[in-house]
Amino acid sequence: MRTLISNGTIVTAEGSQTADVLIDGEAIAAIGADLAAAGMTADETIDAEGKYVIPGGIDVHTHMELPFGGTFAKDTFETGTRAAAFGGTTTVVDFAVQSKGQSLRAGLDAWHAKAEGNAVADYGFHMIMSDVNDQTLAEMDQLVAEGVPDFKLFTAYPGVFYSDDGAIFRALQQTARNGGLIMMHAENGPAIDIVAAQTFEAGTTDPIGHGLARKAVFEGEATNRVIRLAEAAGVPIYIVHLSATDALAEVRAARDRGTKAFAETCPQYLFLSLDDLGHGFEGAKFVCSPPLRPRETWDDLWSGLVKDDLQLVATDHCPFDFHGQKELGRGDFRKIPNGLPGVEDRVDLLHDGGVVGGRISRERWVEIIATAPAKLFGMYPKKGSISVGADADIVVYDPNRTRTISAKTHHMDVDYSCYEGRTVTGASDVVLSRGVVIVRDGQFTGRKGHGRFVKRAPADHARLS
Repeated sequence: MRTLISNGTIVTAEGSQTADVLIDGEAIAAIGADLAAAGMTADETIDAEGKYVIPGGIDVHTHMELPFGGTFAKDTFETGTRAAAFGGTTTVVDFAVQSKGQSLRAGLDAWHAKAEGNAVADYGFHMIMSDVNDQTLAEMDQLVAEGVPDFKLFTAYPGVFYSDDGAIFRALQQTARNGGLIMMHAENGPAIDIVAAQTFEAGTTDPIGHGLARKAVFEGEATNRVIRLAEAAGVPIYIVHLSATDALAEVRAARDRGTKAFAETCPQYLFLSLDDLGHGFEGAKFVCSPPLRPRETWDDLWSGLVKDDLQLVATDHCPFDFHGQKELGRGDFRKIPNGLPGVEDRVDLLHDGGVVGGRISRERWVEIIATAPAKLFGMYPKKGSISVGADADIVVYDPNRTRTISAKTHHMDVDYSCYEGRTVTGASDVVLSRGVVIVRDGQFTGRKGHGRFVKRAPADHARLS
């Protein structure tokens, strides 16, 4: 099957040009002006006049079917990757979970079983490490060899995912030997638990207590601490879902002194705020960790994206229904499942708030939604680029079409939207995954099982940057 995308404006992280793209099978075969006149034939032609032609989005932080707080994130790999595709994202990297006392292998095998034959778009895995010991450290080497080169540890959630400084340092040292990358959830969990208990005992039981207890200073402190541990180990480090000015300052200072520190933020920290945690129990819809911060933080995070102190935007997509799941925490904010839906809205929110809003260029938009994730996580240039030989993960994007975000029309398997009623400018018209049209004009044309596991390379880009 050969497909010609004609008359569009190709937008990449490097620049923009008016040109055609010829797809042969699963890959991009040619790029140039008026390829049909040059004698190149195709089975189908997609007219992209007035549209952008961009690499498919890559969301490197999702949690499909994640067990948390006595329940599970609602989206499966089928529903989650389908929703992602509607939003212009053609690859997700999800987090496999090592259960305490079990092997990394058992956790990874469980996630392969969830995804294989179900995903409609391509997927990879990071590995959450709940135990750092001699056995799991040795297992890390094998996972890197299998294309799962990243390992997430937590300074938060004592008794569940928490690792102390010694465990984190040992894991960092192991990546010096195997080429992997440690990803950190950086909040001071033991201190947060104390403040959360005090907040509850003082009479604040509603969701706002979650935002008040998880203070920004606890995120800044933990971010500084894990960066310093990485410096001592002589390895790169990646901070997930950075939300606070305090934490951004630590990443910026580290980068200024030459440390290979990298970080992502998420749409919720750019478009939602601590105020959303108010309004009584309705605020449970907005409970995530780190929590939403005051509105003044938005400008700091956008500045971080402009200056490349923040390299990309991922979602931390982890959806729980308001009814029946978030309600587990009614009367005690500490029991509300932590997580928000977002995999479908990331690309459009960032186009609307970033490009249309005048904060970033369209080239930087493509970089933070696709190219930087591909480079940092071992998929470039196969993914995250419009180049000959790359996978034909391509989005024909209408920068002028408007749509209103709503739970009534979204494709995520969750009963609310964090952005209900927000109108955004920019939307995906045609979405191709490895040369196959999986979304066209608001209709799903793909199939369950089309998505393949992406074996990713070690994080060489993080070491060379």
